[in-house]
Amino acid sequence: MAEAKDKRAALPLYKGKPLVRSGRTVYYGDPSEDYVAMLQILSVKEGTGDGPAISDRVLVQLLSTNEELSPKDRIIKKAEKKGLYEALNIASIWLDRSVNS
Repeated sequence: MAEAKDKRAALPLYKGKPLVRSGRTVYYGDPSEDYVAMLQILSVKEGTGDGPAISDRVLVQLLSTNEELSPKDRIIKKAEKKGLYEALNIASIWLDRSVNS
């Protein structure tokens, strides 16, 4: 159990919740809770000069962590946002509301 906490401590956090990236997909939230958010980067804009590429369109989905549900039924909410910041912001609001309800 202590080892699992050590691994989570090494993850980057946004508003106190862990972020895990795999390619163009970012998972946000604690998988031990009832819901997590999945952010899929649909398109990117090239950065100016030597700057990095910037996320343009991002699909945000609030997912149930209940493994008994089918993948389609696990999707609670979804939205498309411009940029990663807006996507993380709405995901954070959804997760906070789902925990407090």
